[in-house]
Amino acid sequence: IKRPNALSVEGWKVLWDKSEARADEVEKGLKDEIRPEIDYLAAHWPKDLPAGVIHADLFQDNVFFLGDELSGLIDFYFSCTDIRAYDLAVTHSAWGFSNDGKIFFGDRAAALGMGYDQAHGLTPAERAAFPILCRGAALRFLLTRAYDWINTPADALVTRKDPLAYRRRLDFYAGANAAVLLGA
Repeated sequence: IKRPNALSVEGWKVLWDKSEARADEVEKGLKDEIRPEIDYLAAHWPKDLPAGVIHADLFQDNVFFLGDELSGLIDFYFSCTDIRAYDLAVTHSAWGFSNDGKIFFGDRAAALGMGYDQAHGLTPAERAAFPILCRGAALRFLLTRAYDWINTPADALVTRKDPLAYRRRLDFYAGANAAVLLGA
């Protein structure tokens, strides 16, 4: 059974079409920056990397530990069939930065990359594509958070998450290379 990732390149375009007109409510100038990023990633998105079932939302609040041992994973709502290293990129974007996206934790990110490599292996092509995959992960969460920011009423009983935390990650990833991201 395969389930396409509805929040990959084509999904980003659809989501942005629903948000673009009001994007400057999130931050002035955001409207002018996102479409070129979507176009860039669409043109450079890798096509032939190893794929399989991925979680696609492996944030800290979806992972449970007892002491130092992993005890559970939840929230498989976004699970799909996609590039395996994209799942690492999503996790990297969640665990490798402070919540506000202002601080990159290189040691954490390197440990995550090395652990993934030891458990699953990273091909040279996956390593080379990793900065693009990370940009895609950051864009995906910037877009979903921006959509929620724009469309969630102020009196709703949910806490909106700051989309700019993922814009900061996107900016970081745009200038980073695989050695920095995965720990040489």
